Amino acid sequence: MIRGIKFISVPVKNQDASLKFYTETLGFKVTTDQEFIPGGQRWIELAIPGADTGLVLFTPEGQEDRIGTFQPISMWCDDVFATADQLKRKGVTFFKDPKKEDWGTAAIFEDVDGNKFVLSSR
Repeated sequence: MIRGIKFISVPVKNQDASLKFYTETLGFKVTTDQEFIPGGQRWIELAIPGADTGLVLFTPEGQEDRIGTFQPISMWCDDVFATADQLKRKGVTFFKDPKKEDWGTAAIFEDVDGNKFVLSSR
């Protein structure tokens, strides 16, 4: 039976710029970086330290219109306010600043391509 999610895919315009953002700014680690399409995109898998699910920086053919949109992906951290502050100091743009709600705390940040992600408490 299904036991989890191996990775999620994030559509990106420039794999090198995205790789730098996700590794140097967010702290993800490269697990795979290899040619996928000769002369084209690479298959770049990233691990999130301490998490089971990874992230892939790859745009399937015909899905380019997804780049720079809201991604149905929510990342969690222990303290949304502190993490958002730390990421802002690293130059990350927040579309929505952290806000505490009855169900938890959340914010929305953007990557280098304008993809938007929810950052929330667990």
